[in-house]
Amino acid sequence: MNTYMAKAETVQRKWYVVDADGMVLGRLASQVANILRGKNKPTYTPHVDTGDYVIIINADKVVLTGRKLDQKIYYHHSGYAGGLKETKYRDLMANKPEFAVEKAIVGMLPKGPLGRKMATKLHIYSGSEHQHTAQQPETLELK
Repeated sequence: MNTYMAKAETVQRKWYVVDADGMVLGRLASQVANILRGKNKPTYTPHVDTGDYVIIINADKVVLTGRKLDQKIYYHHSGYAGGLKETKYRDLMANKPEFAVEKAIVGMLPKGPLGRKMATKLHIYSGSEHQHTAQQPETLELK
């Protein structure tokens, strides 16, 4: 018996549109990360990018449960001494909701070159319009 291993040249990719209106950020991120990795396919291979393209619309209407808007903090560093910056998710969701959704999803992908390649298949928009109609994406209902 031979184990099937997908090859990068033979992977069939589809385009999906996910409406994030009213969805919880963590649940959305974990389900989209699985689609980007290709774990929803029977041809999943850990060392090959077998995932599909995902377009997320209405990223500004994503919900954080509990008091995470005020308690969860995004940190980044400028590279200089004393350069640690922090932003509460209430401000992040008000100013850059696409960035907050992207950080949640990319954080659930593998680290390294393969994960960075998977992250390029993610497209996030804060409104309900996107510019990928030529790819004929399918609407995907996430739970």
